[in-house]
Amino acid sequence: MESTHTSSEHNLRNIVILGGGTAGWITAGVIAATHRSNNSTNPSIKITLIEAPSIPIAGVGEGTWPSMRRTLKLLGVSETDFINQCNVTFKQGAKFRHWVTGRDDDEYYHPLVAPNHYNNINFAESFATQKFPFSFDKAVCTQGHICDLNLAPKNISHREYEGLLNYAYHLDANAFALFLKKHCTETLGVTHIEAEVERVEGEPDSPIKALVTNSSTRIEGDLFIDCSGFKSHLIGGHFNVEYQSCKDILFCDKAITTHLAYDNNAPLLPYTLSSATDAGWIWDIGLTNRRGVGHVYSSEFIDQEQAKSRLEHYAKRKLRDDEVRTFDIAPGHRKEFWKQNCVAVGLSAGFLEPLEASSLVLVEMAAKFIAEQLPRNTNVMGVIAKRFNEVFRYRWSQIIDFLKLHYVLSERKEAFWQQHRNQETWTKSLSENLLLWRYHCPWHNDFTHTEEVFPSASYQYVLYGMQPNYSFRNTAAQCQHKHYIELFAQDIELQLHQQKAQLYDQRTLLSNVRKFGFALG
Repeated sequence: MESTHTSSEHNLRNIVILGGGTAGWITAGVIAATHRSNNSTNPSIKITLIEAPSIPIAGVGEGTWPSMRRTLKLLGVSETDFINQCNVTFKQGAKFRHWVTGRDDDEYYHPLVAPNHYNNINFAESFATQKFPFSFDKAVCTQGHICDLNLAPKNISHREYEGLLNYAYHLDANAFALFLKKHCTETLGVTHIEAEVERVEGEPDSPIKALVTNSSTRIEGDLFIDCSGFKSHLIGGHFNVEYQSCKDILFCDKAITTHLAYDNNAPLLPYTLSSATDAGWIWDIGLTNRRGVGHVYSSEFIDQEQAKSRLEHYAKRKLRDDEVRTFDIAPGHRKEFWKQNCVAVGLSAGFLEPLEASSLVLVEMAAKFIAEQLPRNTNVMGVIAKRFNEVFRYRWSQIIDFLKLHYVLSERKEAFWQQHRNQETWTKSLSENLLLWRYHCPWHNDFTHTEEVFPSASYQYVLYGMQPNYSFRNTAAQCQHKHYIELFAQDIELQLHQQKAQLYDQRTLLSNVRKFGFALG
């Protein structure tokens, strides 16, 4: 790959980000904050974000991962301000309903805490060979119990970004983008230009030189970050990097969404609710002011009117046409994410159904990689681009496998689910893991990268949440781990008793946050 410049004297100085929204402003903020706090590396970095004034932000309520706490703390954002200004609620995981059999009692949690003693004990070996009164997640940690009680993961005495239990957030994507824009421009020194980009200077086989706006302003850069959403103006439009579809693996290609008001004094659920349907699933994300609900489905198995009917059944009322929005989903990602001096972040890089809230975490990971590995000199751009592409191809493939896992473990009889169980639609890596897990419960060594998208604990929660006896009975493990069963039961009971005494429901906590705020970290 050619470098942008041949002179070793040309240090990278100007970063141009095309597109705002959550992807653009998170990326701008992470790079700016990283290089403000570490001014020995590229102390003169200038970041310019170009945002078209007419492009709306897609989103009806968005889920995050616990990594968002680290990101916001890096940016120097007050958690109190973030919560109050972005309609934020706390998220302690996802609750999956009707994914296995479709019966009323068919549910399990994917919590955000690891199983108790997880570094030393693989309790899944005991669970897979015994009968338990609880689901797997409730046998190994308290978070599912806490979610059932609709309790928050922290109380008002905790410092910002700290809590009794691990947590993430549900947020209003539109409000969040505006919140980040204000912080990045006023505190972190990001230059904001509101304009349409009409022309890209440079050939598709060479680095971009500049972007030219509709006011004929020419904006030069050393590195260009494409956060232009589905349009993918730079990586797709200019460089024509191939988009690799995975619709033959993940079939959902449509979504219909709406906002729902709360019933009087309805609880703010401290988790994302995901309910399976005959040809897809419905998400339910509660913000402070309303619920964001959407039906993700495959148009191969039901049409739009049928999908809307499923959503109305869930909402328990008819929905007017002006109350719903429809989206096309093209599941997949770019073959390359970093081409020449351009790197795609967010929807321009790819999109998968939001089953495990992976969209924003990929933005965070990409922004962190760029900020920490930012080329000091444009001559090494190609080396870092190669590493970025290798890392993110792996991460996208891991997410595809993990999402597919939710489908292949189902026992539902509808055609949509039967087709997912067709092994010809499985990836080779998922097939190998499922074979391995018939004999070996997932644990640390199954995944070898330093920073995995989903740790082995996540695979355990889904695997044994859906199929408690997936692994073959191991008599040796059954005897070896028998004493752990009583140990875990006592641990869970004691921890739950202590946590219930310290935590209260989300509405109460968020009301206190508005009145008093958290103590600074």
